[in-house]
Amino acid sequence: MGDFEGKVLLVTGSATGLGAAIAKGAAARGAKAVVLNCTKSLAEAEATAAEIRALGAEAVIAPGDVSDDAACRTIAAAAAPFGRVDALVNNAGITKHVPNHADMDGLTGADFQRLYGVNVVGPFQMTRAARSLLEQAARPSVLMVSSIAGVTGIGSSVAYAATKGALNTMTLSLARALAPKIRVNALCPGFIDTRWFTDAFGEQTTARIRANVQAQTPLKEASTAEDIADAGLFLISDAARHVTGETLLVDAGMHLGYAPLAAR
Repeated sequence: MGDFEGKVLLVTGSATGLGAAIAKGAAARGAKAVVLNCTKSLAEAEATAAEIRALGAEAVIAPGDVSDDAACRTIAAAAAPFGRVDALVNNAGITKHVPNHADMDGLTGADFQRLYGVNVVGPFQMTRAARSLLEQAARPSVLMVSSIAGVTGIGSSVAYAATKGALNTMTLSLARALAPKIRVNALCPGFIDTRWFTDAFGEQTTARIRANVQAQTPLKEASTAEDIADAGLFLISDAARHVTGETLLVDAGMHLGYAPLAAR
């Protein structure tokens, strides 16, 4: 497939996981260059960059915390030598694991502020920083990596779900504000089988979570990063050129076990 032939992407939080899968998927489909953003995982970002180069695309690493506006401008500037950004993928995100949502003492105001800083303010700042480069592209788009937590109120913590709900409404706001030039959509994964869980809970607990997901989702699947990346690549490709302001749930049907989502 050559649907990304010659395109330039900027992907935040792309050292590993879903961000890396989207970056490598675009490179495999002909992308010219990918700017990879990371915070602490520089060695892993270098490994992902090497894979992208092996696929025939240029790769540039731009470290920085997206909650810092100055860092966002520096990250966007790393794409400036390419003259444009065809797709910005706002994938960087964090959480604090308090899975028992009734444990209201498990979260502090500072926890909320930190999660909002990365998960909501960060995507806004990155979109603003990259806007002029996006406007230089023929059919530019922005992809917000959200979560089914943002439409169902489930997930790793109340604070995390709240940030993703905010990101979904910001997607609608920016889809209106940046039209007709720039499309803006949100991708809402469910469980993704990555180090997000193993880093927090260890292999044994993650194996139980994985088994529960497989048992409870209608498609009986525990999604991989690559499973989700394909949907994200669709939304930033020209195949989705008439899609903007959309929130796409990609969760093996997990959301079907919750309240109807007619208002999403």
